[in-house]
Amino acid sequence: MKSKIIASLRLSGSGHEHKKNYFTLVSKKSIAICLFAFPVFYACKEDKKEHNQFETADIVSIKTAPAGSLALTSNISASGLVTTENAAHYSFKIGGLVKHIYVEEGHFFKKGQLLAALDETEISAGLNQTDLNVKKYERDYTRANNLYKDSVYTLEQLQNTKTGLDIARKQKDAVAFNARYAKIYAAADGFVSQKIANEGEVVGPGSPILAINETSHNNNYLLKVGLTDKEWASVKMGQKASVTLDGYPDKKFDAVVFRKSQSADAALGSFQVELKLDMKNSKPAVGMFGKAEIHADTAQDLITIPYDALIEADGNKAFVFLVENNKVRRQSVTIYKFENKIVYIKDGLEKTDQIVISNSAYLNEESKIKIIK
Repeated sequence: MKSKIIASLRLSGSGHEHKKNYFTLVSKKSIAICLFAFPVFYACKEDKKEHNQFETADIVSIKTAPAGSLALTSNISASGLVTTENAAHYSFKIGGLVKHIYVEEGHFFKKGQLLAALDETEISAGLNQTDLNVKKYERDYTRANNLYKDSVYTLEQLQNTKTGLDIARKQKDAVAFNARYAKIYAAADGFVSQKIANEGEVVGPGSPILAINETSHNNNYLLKVGLTDKEWASVKMGQKASVTLDGYPDKKFDAVVFRKSQSADAALGSFQVELKLDMKNSKPAVGMFGKAEIHADTAQDLITIPYDALIEADGNKAFVFLVENNKVRRQSVTIYKFENKIVYIKDGLEKTDQIVISNSAYLNEESKIKIIK
């Protein structure tokens, strides 16, 4: 074949041109052969690649981690308003004209301090009248006693005169007693939370004049919070708590459970619990909003796993994959709670378990695995 091509070239022209044409034909033929061979080579390469993918498709690369353990305290979070241990309404025992109120709302007072007084004009007149009445009956009794000795008065007449004198004395004591309660004195240290009446008003017996809150040694401040029935049942008297108040955002106050209501608040639909605050040198206002963390007496040991380890979570039920003897096993777990990217597991896992924490969605119990770091 080659000799025929060369002979043909010799017949068609000079030696130089013959060589040029010869190499042109050879190059074209080589290119054609290469173009034909390339798809065959590429196809072989693709077959090999597809074959390798098929061989490694069931091998899943995973990461594992040991199950963690944490002693979790079941603290109770609640909120409420500041009040004091004893709140009361001060009033006059008798009615009359309010002459003086010596304190204003927010004023602190000491035990025994005079807070308010009625006009005593009518009260003094009543005292004088009862005093004159007693003196009259004393004279009557003296005269009746002398007449009885002279056998002019009978014993019954003498006794009736004596009874009149006793009644007059009792009436004087009653008026004097009421006169003492025409003034309001503080029964304990405290402050005025509300001024209900004003000077110049005519008030009836027992009408509220001042609403007060007692603060004995500044330790009578309370935070009244509402709890659910389960929370109420779990709280014990004297249980410790931490409280923050909106008025003192940078401070945290110690507290203890002081009182538990034995009935639900109908308006709020919750059970009231009062926490006694240790305010140290702070004096909050009644009605100030506060938040409390009531500390649990006991801690509960829980298993912790990353959130990514869960599969098929439904409510508090979910599944995880465990690694045992280089194989995976599907395990049911009960969720206690979520916190950021950590899941607290109530039951279903042990502290020694190795948990799959990546690519769990691609696994089943027949999967071949490769553990990577």
